[in-house]
Amino acid sequence: MAQKRTVEQESLVCQCNGHARRCRFNLELYKLSGRVSGGVCYNCQHDTTGRYCHYCREGYYRDATKALNHRKVCKRCDCHPVGSTGKTCNHLSGQCPCKEGVTGLTCNRCVRGYQQTRSHVAPCIKVPTNANMIQAESAGNEYREPEQVEEMKKYCGKCKASPKKLNLNKFCMEDYAILAKVIKQDRASQDVSTEKYSIERQNEIFKYEINIQTIFKRNAMSGTTSSLLGRGHMIWLGPRKSVECQCPKIKLNKSYLILGRDVEAAPGYLAIGPSSVVLEWKDEWSLRMKRFQRRARKCS
Repeated sequence: MAQKRTVEQESLVCQCNGHARRCRFNLELYKLSGRVSGGVCYNCQHDTTGRYCHYCREGYYRDATKALNHRKVCKRCDCHPVGSTGKTCNHLSGQCPCKEGVTGLTCNRCVRGYQQTRSHVAPCIKVPTNANMIQAESAGNEYREPEQVEEMKKYCGKCKASPKKLNLNKFCMEDYAILAKVIKQDRASQDVSTEKYSIERQNEIFKYEINIQTIFKRNAMSGTTSSLLGRGHMIWLGPRKSVECQCPKIKLNKSYLILGRDVEAAPGYLAIGPSSVVLEWKDEWSLRMKRFQRRARKCS
């Protein structure tokens, strides 16, 4: 009779966090708990498991934003099929097991010092030594030995954004022409999450914060990024390899004449693309830009 009362008591105090309707009494657990509790939840639902349905089952992890008794407290692990070594993540943090050189909650990007490859075996490899050298020297003009110069040329190839002859035809072809000062440089963060710059590609992009000082031209087409340009701060995106190769060479707190096209960037951003012209600003160019503005009506 005493045991029956104990079972009845356990049925009352059994806590399954709303994920199970039944529980059973386990005498061994009851004794181990010092005769405090012996209830075990039976047939946990909503992808939960454990004595009280208080853990997430394998392949799921706890959503910290939801209460333990929420029906969707367990989220499915979203491990990247290439960057991770398995589909099972940590049941508390959701962290997936990443391959060497890969990081992120779902193993979806390369760590600093690594670059993305097309290999499923090694999706991220260490950046070549000469590239590290280029990146380290990007802020200065230190002397380089001839052998170093040749290594840079071999790694970087022909610079497509190097200074070009600026004429009216080029001015007409671009969607925008601005004078802007570079304020800050950083690896692109996850706020750059558009269709054109997916999370998987963010490790390939550097982000510049620029202050637009003058707008010489902008695309009048409604809805384009350049049509909305105004003086003040904006984000300018550049390919990581181009930045490390100093193609173009960009310095902080310097002003640049920037010409580019809307289609080369995600909406709301400016970008260094194949047609871009990026030149360190010279005051004597002011008159030339005014001439281009006057003659822009002749653009076909």
